[in-house]
Order: sequence, then structure tokens, then C-alpha cells
Amino acid sequence: MPCHSTRVIDLADLQVADDAADSGTFRLLNDYQRGFPLVPEPFAAIGEECGLGEGEVLGALQAWCASGVISRVGPVFAPRRVGASALAALSAPKGWLHVIAERVSEFAEVNHNYQREHAFDLWFVVTAASAQRLQEVVAAIECDTGCQVVVLPLEEEFHIDLGFDLAGTPRVASSAVPVVPVPNEEAGCALPGLERRLMHALQGGLPLVARPFEALGRTVELGESMTIELIERWLSDGIVKRFGVIVRHHELGFRANAMCVWDVPDEEVGRIGRLLAAEPAVTLCYRRRRALPDWRYNLFCMIHGRTREAVRATRDELAKSLDLDHWPHDVLFSTRRFKQQGACYLREGDT
Repeated sequence: MPCHSTRVIDLADLQVADDAADSGTFRLLNDYQRGFPLVPEPFAAIGEECGLGEGEVLGALQAWCASGVISRVGPVFAPRRVGASALAALSAPKGWLHVIAERVSEFAEVNHNYQREHAFDLWFVVTAASAQRLQEVVAAIECDTGCQVVVLPLEEEFHIDLGFDLAGTPRVASSAVPVVPVPNEEAGCALPGLERRLMHALQGGLPLVARPFEALGRTVELGESMTIELIERWLSDGIVKRFGVIVRHHELGFRANAMCVWDVPDEEVGRIGRLLAAEPAVTLCYRRRRALPDWRYNLFCMIHGRTREAVRATRDELAKSLDLDHWPHDVLFSTRRFKQQGACYLREGDT
């Protein structure tokens, strides 16, 4: 049951979902962003742990999905483990941003599309089954919009999760953040056809029914137990980073976010990236390829917060503590969201 939105949302106008304050449904929303039970009747199991009936669990998830509080219940695939992905940006002609953003959002391979405060004012993520397909999508966007696209592939992952602890419990800092190697993007989607079909069916999320894995498996002619087994293996192998409730942070009160970037010498960026990723306030941290002369920065992190002022204060505190700002830097706040949904690595013809 895919649940995603392409409507434009002004970040300042969003409100926290009222029902998130209720203890039972709060646990459902907060605790199951990861560690979702991979059992035949997962919603009944969750209900038993949260003091809710299976129907209440399904009803809450369906309502949140319909209202946009969550995008889906399902996997977060590891970047470039099943295909190719890249962050991209363009500079829209004055007065044309909204039109160009709508055109970019029309591409199924674009899953996130934001306006940010910068000369490059439209930022989007492109995911595809292969590096060749990604290049084709970028070329099509350039042709359709008339704008040159800057492409910034991932080179080193320090921390990518985007789960949100709604109770405010900070992520425990660690001085030993493992570096996740970025696979060769040409090897993306090197999975048997059966697994590719299951992955395609799962991209939009689990069906919100009593036995979701049975229903999911039926669409690709797999039994329930084999469907669960494959998802467990993907988690174990790191193809899936986490499996659970995928929340939309804006709708839950995290209305401000900034992409913070630095131009760090190549010999230093790994060490600095691991230090930055260990900070509890950082929700994403990675190294991306520069695109000279247009884009000089190679170290990126995302900071989310309830207000712009809080995000800025957190960013400045981190930069001071790690002595980051003696390198060239910038802060790009998001101002409008044009599209946010799960990554679409595989289309019907790719399976």
C-alpha cells in the first residue's frame, strides 16, 4: 500500500499530529521505526506490545498514511546497494522554480525534491536501477527543464538513518562510527529475478492488512515464510538499513532542516566525517563527490529541528566543537518540499 504525497507543503504551516501524544499510538509511531516484527501477523504482535488491538494498530497506520504523517511501513534500502543514486541540484530561472520543480517531481526516479536557500535552489535525489539509467534520467531532466543539473554521487557513508525519536531521547554519541563502503554503482541490482520482483513490490511499503507478508508474497508468487526470510536476509546483508514505520519529520513537528556543507581536504574528510556523524544531532552525514567549478563542498550533514533557530544554534555549536568552520562552508535551509517518498530503484520493466 504505497502512501506518499507530491503536494507542495510550506514547512512553517505544518502541525504535529494530535494523536501522536497518546501513549499507545505514540509507541506505535516512535518505537517501530526500526525493529518491526517480521512475523506472519506483525500488527497483532505490535498491538500486544503496545496495549492496542490489531484493528487499532492497522487503523492508526492507515490514518497516518492517508494524512501524510507516515509515508509507508517498509524498508529503507541502503544507498546504491540495489541500484544507483545521487543528490542533484539545479538553479531555476527567476519566477520558474515552481514549474520546474513540478516537472522534476514527475520523474518516478526522483523521490525527494526540495527548495533550498542557495543559488542552486532546487535539490533532489535520483534513484535508479543502474548508473546508466540514472544518467538517462538526469539528461531527461535537463532536456525537459532547460536547466543544467549538478550531480553529486555518494562516495562515503558515515551515518544515514533518518529515524526520529519523537520522545526526544538523544542518539548516543560514539567515537567509533563505522565507515560504510560505497559499492560500485555499476553492480547495482545484482539480485536474482525473484528477489528483484519482491523488492519492486516492497518499494511502496507493506500492505496494511492482517497478514501483510502473505499478501505481498502473493503478488510475486512467493510463500509467506519465504517472503519473510528474504527480507530478514536483506537486513542481515545490509541491503535494507532498517524496516519499520517511515515517518515524515515535517508533519511530526521537525519543521526546520538544513543541509550543512564543508570543503574539507580529501585526506581529512574521512576522519572529520566520522566525528561529525557521531554527534547525536546529526541525522545524515556523508561524503559526496565535488562538481567543480560549480560545487566545491564534499562533506555533508543534515540537522533537523523544531525551529530554524534551534537548527542554526545546533549547527554552530557542532562546527565550533569540531573546529569545522576554518574550512569553506555553507548552510542551506529547506523552504519548500515538492516531493518526498520512498526510493524507486526498480520499475516494472526492470524486474
